[in-house]
Amino acid sequence: MVVYSVPSSFSLGVPRYYRHNILVLQRVVRNWNNQGKFKFEVSLGDIAVEKVVSELEEFNGYVHHMIGNHCLYNHPRKDLLPLLNIPTLDGSAYYDFSPAPEYRFVVLDGYDISAIGWPHDHPKTLQALKVLQEKNPNTDKNNLSRLISCCVLSYALDPGASSKTTVCWNYDKVMEIIHMYDNVKVCLAGHDHKGGHSIDSHGCPPGSDAFGYVDVYDDRLCLLGMDHMHSTEMV
Repeated sequence: MVVYSVPSSFSLGVPRYYRHNILVLQRVVRNWNNQGKFKFEVSLGDIAVEKVVSELEEFNGYVHHMIGNHCLYNHPRKDLLPLLNIPTLDGSAYYDFSPAPEYRFVVLDGYDISAIGWPHDHPKTLQALKVLQEKNPNTDKNNLSRLISCCVLSYALDPGASSKTTVCWNYDKVMEIIHMYDNVKVCLAGHDHKGGHSIDSHGCPPGSDAFGYVDVYDDRLCLLGMDHMHSTEMV
């Protein structure tokens, strides 16, 4: 048995055990296959190497990917999209799939306008650099540490569910389109490692409830939610 106890890298001061991820992924896939009830899997970006993709192919179901910034650090789009089996016509990475007749998943390309992934002289690269020049006060335009409300390298859509530096720079425009439809139930995003969730103004109709209470134990908190507030156990 190999135990990876030494961090392979650090990100914003947090130790990262990247070498251990393959072992974790193998256990995940075995667990899903043993349960035998999962029809598909969606990876929310940052599948950076071929080894990860090959391990996911052991899953007994359909595998769908969306791209992340770490994917694009390692592969240009022309190589990445075929690796992730993402259908494309012009290099963009948005598509949809329906695991059942009553459900449709729309995968967005959060790096469609981006300074990474496209060739250096591509119009979308130049457009992204223009946005960064206008919105990012840092000398190094890839340093987003002081960016308050604008971020190209991200794809979260609600500032209430993530930090302000990890939302799509045009999240408000995207949400305007989503709010035009009454059949959109949930938006799922990657990139923000801490995670989070929220219900926006369109998600809790007037007259409905969203409240709860917390049971406190020695080792956990249990939020018991009512109606639109979901129950959560926090260890």
